[in-house]
Amino acid sequence: METILAFVVGGLFAAGLYMMMRRSIVKLIIGLALLSHGVNLLIFTAANLTRANPPIVPDGAKQPLPPVADPLPQALILTAIVISFAVLSFALVLLHRVYQAVGTDDIDRLKPVDE
Repeated sequence: METILAFVVGGLFAAGLYMMMRRSIVKLIIGLALLSHGVNLLIFTAANLTRANPPIVPDGAKQPLPPVADPLPQALILTAIVISFAVLSFALVLLHRVYQAVGTDDIDRLKPVDE
């Protein structure tokens, strides 16, 4: 299963980088989303997640019953999802504003601000 996930992560990274190298800002944002999904899957794969009991200590016990799921990768992924949603939302609003001001989403046609 890890081999399949490795190929999926590699495909997401390749597609994300390919989309980020296009001339359109919309494709850049899509590439950014693909990269964030690839990183999330990479963390899940590296953590070697399995279906197990929640890490809750029962009454009268000193430690949870094995096997126990590791909550740290799940917390990292949840945080990464929230941060990537905020970054993508900001990028979409920025894209909308750039398109209103310039009239194109082509990166090469954007005029420099310094002039």
